[in-house]
Amino acid sequence: MRCVIARFPFDLTKSGVLESMKGVKPEQVIGESVIIGRRTYPVKQVGQVITRQDRRDFSTGEILRAMTQLGFTCPDFPHTAAPERALSPFQKASAMLGAPAAV
Repeated sequence: MRCVIARFPFDLTKSGVLESMKGVKPEQVIGESVIIGRRTYPVKQVGQVITRQDRRDFSTGEILRAMTQLGFTCPDFPHTAAPERALSPFQKASAMLGAPAAV
């Protein structure tokens, strides 16, 4: 499959990506990821290995699009809800007495 990553054309195949990633130890996944074989890799690591470019040169979207078109699984990053602010003791007491919630 021909695709453009960081303004450079690449001819990628599923077997070529598998071969490139063989023996590469996955880094810790913090954002988006790609499952290649039985391992889960960060998108930027995969992009760096298959394109031999610096990670700053391409976006995660470019790599995710290419990997999805090749048939690799790209699970959604589990977005967590924003942490709630802790209430002060005064706010807790007010809430227990029935006062409207303070913002």
